[in-house]
Amino acid sequence: MTPKSSSAPSRRSFLASTAVAAAAVAGGVPLLTACSGSAESSGKGGTTSGKDAKKLLPTFTAQDVVTPDIPSKNGSSLGFTQPLRMADLKASVPTPLGKGGTVKVMAPFWGSPPKSQNPYYTAMNKAIGAEVVFQNQDGNTYDQKLGAVLASSEIPDVVVIPNWNLGGKIPSAVISKFADLGPYLGGDKVEEYPNLAAIPTDAWQRSLFGGKLLGIPMPAAWVPNIVPFYRKDVFDKEGYRLPTSAAEFLALAKEVTNARAKRWACDDMKWTAFNSFGVLSGQEKPLGWNMTDGKLVYRIETDAYLEALEWTRKLYAAGVVHPDAKAGKTQGDPALRFTSGETLIYNQDISSWYAKTAEQATQKTGVVIWGMDIFGHDGGDPTLWAGSPANIWSFISKKASESVVRDALAAANVTAAPYGTKEYMLTNYGQEGVHYTLENGLPVKNEKGNNEVINAYVMLDGPAPTIAHPDLPEIAKAQVEWQQRMGAFTKKSSFYGLQIVEPARYTNLADDFEQLEDDVVRGRKKIGDVQQAVSDWRGGGGDKLRDWYRKLLDDNAAQG
Repeated sequence: MTPKSSSAPSRRSFLASTAVAAAAVAGGVPLLTACSGSAESSGKGGTTSGKDAKKLLPTFTAQDVVTPDIPSKNGSSLGFTQPLRMADLKASVPTPLGKGGTVKVMAPFWGSPPKSQNPYYTAMNKAIGAEVVFQNQDGNTYDQKLGAVLASSEIPDVVVIPNWNLGGKIPSAVISKFADLGPYLGGDKVEEYPNLAAIPTDAWQRSLFGGKLLGIPMPAAWVPNIVPFYRKDVFDKEGYRLPTSAAEFLALAKEVTNARAKRWACDDMKWTAFNSFGVLSGQEKPLGWNMTDGKLVYRIETDAYLEALEWTRKLYAAGVVHPDAKAGKTQGDPALRFTSGETLIYNQDISSWYAKTAEQATQKTGVVIWGMDIFGHDGGDPTLWAGSPANIWSFISKKASESVVRDALAAANVTAAPYGTKEYMLTNYGQEGVHYTLENGLPVKNEKGNNEVINAYVMLDGPAPTIAHPDLPEIAKAQVEWQQRMGAFTKKSSFYGLQIVEPARYTNLADDFEQLEDDVVRGRKKIGDVQQAVSDWRGGGGDKLRDWYRKLLDDNAAQG
């Protein structure tokens, strides 16, 4: 699940690092397995991998319509730094693949949905060859609506489900309610949909549920996405040196903090601390588990976890963290504190690099935002852990006819078009002259574009992870190169890429730890309280859950 901390990425900022950003921000798009059904009864033990998985996955074929300026390396996104020439845009879907039917889609939406009959929707449906009708639901309460719909007998043709909504009974409903896409996409069958064939295999691997290929994944870069941003303009002016260890960071923080001048070193840095100290990923299950020295451990059991919390607590105790951050998650805006100069360092999703830079450039503030590399806490290289290669899926109802299934796949094939194609521009910007105009060769949305080209089609699918900002190419380059540098230190845990459904009795076992973490770093609780909570977790089911995960590893090893 996406971290809820005020200085960690929100669900909206997470979406900003996926295809949704393309619809929300003119100028670019930073684009940020296997699973059993009733995880307790499945003979597969909750996952499908090895030879069994390989039989189900689509054959990967890289899309060669457009060549990136910066190839992917170490798990990074593709990078584009050259301006698009509209006259040179190529078509990745020369002929609409839809069968002319109607596809009803339920998806989360943030903001006010446009009228269903509008020029953008009409143009998209023409490119798809089918009528896509959206049943948009409030993204902030989507989990409630999702549960009710999946519990009913009336399910839309397509349902979009983000990873953070895959809790409780939802995974079991996914397995029982949605269609097996293997007959349409497995192996070489995916060649009928070239843009889907170009989705990385890891993303498809994470789309196996109940031993079947059920989801169409929106791929994401698996390198760490939390960047410690700093005010480069201030650092350069004052001569501050970037820290290369936890101790150096604390020393720098004490040096730059001046409460009387209303300047503090940083906002809450918990998520950077987790990366710096090498704590296993906590954003989505099952990445918090790993085999270490022959023993299966969960992230909260590690010394690194306690050390990261203790270091973050020291920052608060030293008075170098902005007081609003200490007051609570809803107290003010950490990004505003950062850009206004009240803090010099804060951590946020990598998509903020572009969004905040573009914002400040418009206001001509002179603020320069840059990302520091994640340092190893002891001054050495960091040990980072890979995130999920997919975090949002489109599922097609079991009741859908073959023609509806193919219409839905045709729609996803259009929205998965790579950057630099006609379909990408249509999906993310709409129609030239209607939804955007070219200013200095760059597409800029007008009011109609901002009202219509948002949140809808981009939720169906997206291309291989891509970062492209034609208006700020230096930021696109910096983002990709940061990912590549950090990717060199990124490891994949024992359960990387697996979509696992834990037994229902264990699903919420560790839910209280995030609040406990926040209480500890702010001085309201002690490290000893965490150690006691870990002991309670073990006795309350954690050790049994470990045994369950260990059986998964053993079974999957036997599968090859």
